[in-house]
Amino acid sequence: MFNFDVCVIGGGNAGIVSAITAAENGSSVILLEVSPIFERGGNTKYTRDIRYVHEADSYTSGSYSAQELIDDLKSVSGDKINLEKANIVIENSSDIPSWMEKHGVIFKNDIRGTLSLSRTNVFFLGGGKALLNTYYRRAEKLGIKILYNSNLTNIKFNDGTAKSISALIDNNIIQVFFNNLILASGGFEGNTEVLNKLWGPKADNFIIRGSRFNTGKPLFIMRENGAKIIGPPRGGHMVGVDGRAPKFDGGIVTRIDAIPMGIVINRDGERFYDEGEDIWPKRYAIWGQLIADQPDQCAYVIVDAKMKGDYMPGPFPPYSANTFEELFKKLNVPFEKAIKNVEDFNNAVRMGKFDRSVKDDCHTEGISPPKSHWARRIDTPPFYAYPLKPGLTFTYLGLEIDNDGRVMGIDGDFANVYAAGEIMSGNVLVSGYLAGFGLTIGTVFGRRAGNSATGRY
Repeated sequence: MFNFDVCVIGGGNAGIVSAITAAENGSSVILLEVSPIFERGGNTKYTRDIRYVHEADSYTSGSYSAQELIDDLKSVSGDKINLEKANIVIENSSDIPSWMEKHGVIFKNDIRGTLSLSRTNVFFLGGGKALLNTYYRRAEKLGIKILYNSNLTNIKFNDGTAKSISALIDNNIIQVFFNNLILASGGFEGNTEVLNKLWGPKADNFIIRGSRFNTGKPLFIMRENGAKIIGPPRGGHMVGVDGRAPKFDGGIVTRIDAIPMGIVINRDGERFYDEGEDIWPKRYAIWGQLIADQPDQCAYVIVDAKMKGDYMPGPFPPYSANTFEELFKKLNVPFEKAIKNVEDFNNAVRMGKFDRSVKDDCHTEGISPPKSHWARRIDTPPFYAYPLKPGLTFTYLGLEIDNDGRVMGIDGDFANVYAAGEIMSGNVLVSGYLAGFGLTIGTVFGRRAGNSATGRY
């Protein structure tokens, strides 16, 4: 049995940030992480950068205003964002790098890559694993108790106040009593049973890009105890990943970034969406859903030799051939139809000045779907193809919170339960995604939950 001021469930970015914040406020803190130590951190270990509002600084290539960030969110989610919660995140994002540096994180200078993030995002040295290791070292110095392999089994309440939790560790049930509880346990992308109930047979073809340990247990326990739920059940951050990627925990490297450079066809050899609609950081997160709606939940991105240096290589080598017929036969798609669609695309291309870093004037005319930018003829052998499947990173269904991070209930808010990170990201946006913004939400509301749980509003 344990007794602490603050109990945190979940050891990713939001959880460890909230634990550190609460401990620095003078509280005794225990953190329960469902994974073993070498796999700790949920989806955070697959990250590499964070988006924040800033004037020109030494880490980025230019300034990024609060209004521009709001506009960017609207461009990916339309009216499906909670402006009040989004503004909380945005207004509290500007000091994130200084807070991270204070806690030992080392940043790179601005870099240029396929996602064109050198102006809006800062990259941390060593990626998500290094970020987590840095935070955990700080947590250990603060005396935070950390329990790994901790499977939450129950939360006990009394009149809307959480009193204790039970967890299974090494076949033993332990109890933790506390004054305040912070839930930062991610989504439920690792729960294939729930995904199959929501998506049906389509889910069998999903690749879980995120953590297999994110099963949604704390979320569903809270729902059973009267918590308000927000966000669409089938909503999620889903991208196009290599169809040969592992079923679970593939992480960021499985994403295929060739899409805006080439064209995408489905199993039947047909294009189905504008590959060049907008710059890649604003559109990469729509492609998982698009592919999920195709036959067999699969597709292929087609590029040629002149395009290979214009995108980040995938985790596996592409299929290649010197003729379209040979390539499409390898893919087992109707090659005559696929060749006709490539020819129609090539004939529709109107070349301008190609520039992969901005929305250029290379486009198509007289073809549906169009390609609005970066349209070039696919005519230089060898030709290449990357197989695509939907890659689910995290889900949007989560706990509804107030502005302090407190979990709201159907019959009244929970007095001492707070949420941060992916388990509450549906309070900010429920569709679309901006690269690096998940860590922003988790950091802002992680600090907010840590402060709220210790009376520092």
